[in-house]
Amino acid sequence: MEPLFIAEIIGTIAFALSGFYVAAKDRLDFLGVFIAAFLTALGGGLTRDAIVGRDPYTFTHLLPGLLVVGVLFFAIVFKLHKHDKVEQKFIFVMSDTLGLVSFSITGALVAMQSELNFFGVVLLALTTAVGGGVMRDILLNKVPLILSTGLYGTVALVIGTMLFVLELVGFLNPLSILACAFVGLALRLAAYYRGWHLPVLE
Repeated sequence: MEPLFIAEIIGTIAFALSGFYVAAKDRLDFLGVFIAAFLTALGGGLTRDAIVGRDPYTFTHLLPGLLVVGVLFFAIVFKLHKHDKVEQKFIFVMSDTLGLVSFSITGALVAMQSELNFFGVVLLALTTAVGGGVMRDILLNKVPLILSTGLYGTVALVIGTMLFVLELVGFLNPLSILACAFVGLALRLAAYYRGWHLPVLE
């Protein structure tokens, strides 16, 4: 399978689970849980496709929607929401991190397929990675994670930059993409658990 397709699947599953946890924490009803999970998992991809002017993958293929429904069914049946402080639990952090990294990759790859320049590749990686979460948080009247969590958006920018450079030197392949994914995972998890943040204005 193509790296883009694999990253899209991983990102959709991971962000659907992340959205489920956020919705469960806010005690939303079943429709609210579905909307939160759908926006988190698919909102960034919809924005990405609109920017590059292609038919949204979510609206032309059944798989993304089925993945979200499948994740919600699994999470509800196994009561994954039965936890205090879910945002501090490893499964939430890991699912959110996997979604961030996977959609950073899909955003960058789609941007390069559309022949965007460096800034287009990096910003589309960022938009795809954080767009769904921003939509969800605005809907729930929360401060988006990208504005309040250490190195969250920075990870997407780093991944987009690495992929662009790899394409530039002719070394973009499944193995190098996987290596970028591991770098992104390591950076985000280290930032979360070590409390790394960008400097702030005093």
